[in-house]
Amino acid sequence: YLCHSRFVLRLLVMAQAASVVLAFAPGVTADPWLRLGLISVFVHWVALLTTICFCQLRRQLNCLKPAGMLISCIMLFEVITIFVSVIAHSWLASQNLPMLQSLPAFVLANMMISLIIAVIAIQFFIIHTERSQQVRAQSRAELSALQARIEPHFLFNSLNTVAELTQVDPNAAEQALLNLSALFRAALNAGQTVSLAEELRLSEQYLSLEQWRLGQRMTVQWDVPEHIPELSLPALTIQPLLENAVRHGVENCAEPARLHLTLLESRQSVSIVITNPLAPPTGKKAGNGIALDNIRQRLQLHYGSAAQLHSATSEGRFRVKLVLPKDSNQ
Repeated sequence: YLCHSRFVLRLLVMAQAASVVLAFAPGVTADPWLRLGLISVFVHWVALLTTICFCQLRRQLNCLKPAGMLISCIMLFEVITIFVSVIAHSWLASQNLPMLQSLPAFVLANMMISLIIAVIAIQFFIIHTERSQQVRAQSRAELSALQARIEPHFLFNSLNTVAELTQVDPNAAEQALLNLSALFRAALNAGQTVSLAEELRLSEQYLSLEQWRLGQRMTVQWDVPEHIPELSLPALTIQPLLENAVRHGVENCAEPARLHLTLLESRQSVSIVITNPLAPPTGKKAGNGIALDNIRQRLQLHYGSAAQLHSATSEGRFRVKLVLPKDSNQ
């Protein structure tokens, strides 16, 4: 978190706010605008150097116990304050600016101020960390609840397909049972994340089950590069979209239908586009298929606003586009 650009921006804003408070403090007789400029440079240097050191030493700091980490962070903050204070005092003296304090007094005063700021900042981060843990725990619970609702509706159809395959192709029946087992194993791992390659493999296993059941009524076209981008996503994110495409599109078509999945990669995201034919309206209820709103809720819990799910109809086909960020820490 400390090494992200968002934190650095917030740090600079907080550093400037502290500079304004110090520059315009009551009882100061010097020009406050001149003080603001000098203090801003000083505070920003201390803040940025401290952040750089924390980023470089984060592995070593994470290995310490909480008390040791706290003491180490404060000591590092104080050492950098001393270093910048000595340089700042020497530079001010070389510019023939009036110095109201000697070097030891100047350094000691800055150390006291930095100690107070460090304690406040550490307390803030403790509160922020506890809050983040609570939010993540709540998100995992909600994600698990949403995930637990997902039970492949094709269970009985798949079992009937396996029963038929045992009479004509025992090897295919065995593979169908393995695919069905993999799908239910994924459904039981509620709330867990998997790689994109694993999710696509699971989607292939699902479609192979439906292909055995539907036969020539369904044709599947995959446009996926050989190298699958390395990113993680909640288990059973793509498969439910394919399930919707089969159940509400392919199954209701009187003629053979084509289901098309395309994977597109950009510099910052990966897009999965699924298209299927639109079945003519029959007046029947949609049933208990996986709702797109359910998938959107899961994406919101896992990615925030970084992931997107769009759907549209065009020229007799239904199109769903899933956009996943490459940086899941956003």
